[in-house]
Amino acid sequence: MRHLLLALLALALAGPATASEVKPTPAELESELVCPVCETTLDTSDSPAARRMKVYIRARIAAGDTKSEIKAKLVDQFGPTVLAVPPRKGFDWFAWLLPLVGLAVGAVVVGGLAWHWSRGRNDEPPPADGLEPLDPELERRLDAELARFE
Repeated sequence: MRHLLLALLALALAGPATASEVKPTPAELESELVCPVCETTLDTSDSPAARRMKVYIRARIAAGDTKSEIKAKLVDQFGPTVLAVPPRKGFDWFAWLLPLVGLAVGAVVVGGLAWHWSRGRNDEPPPADGLEPLDPELERRLDAELARFE
């Protein structure tokens, strides 16, 4: 029963994603593409190159191109740096995996340091007067000396 519900949910969510691929909006593509001049997304850029790319996107949408086709044509023209998000294939996987690996390594290092720090502490409570206890032999000698003056 659970698998059936998950399958229905996946099908319900697949419809809007497919519609976005077939009939993308200019705003959607402009947030996923980068201006080659100022290196910000097209929706925040107002450079002449960004304006030309926006006009091109609208023309390609009007011509019936899909989102993937428009992106592919812009990548052919400007290179893969025009994509705001690197593709999840080939060498570009490092752009996705490297931050996760860095977080994992950082968590292990912090955990190891915390463990080492907690093991290095003395578990005995400190004396009430804040002084360290004396060596038993030294304490015996001190008591003997003090007893001579009483």
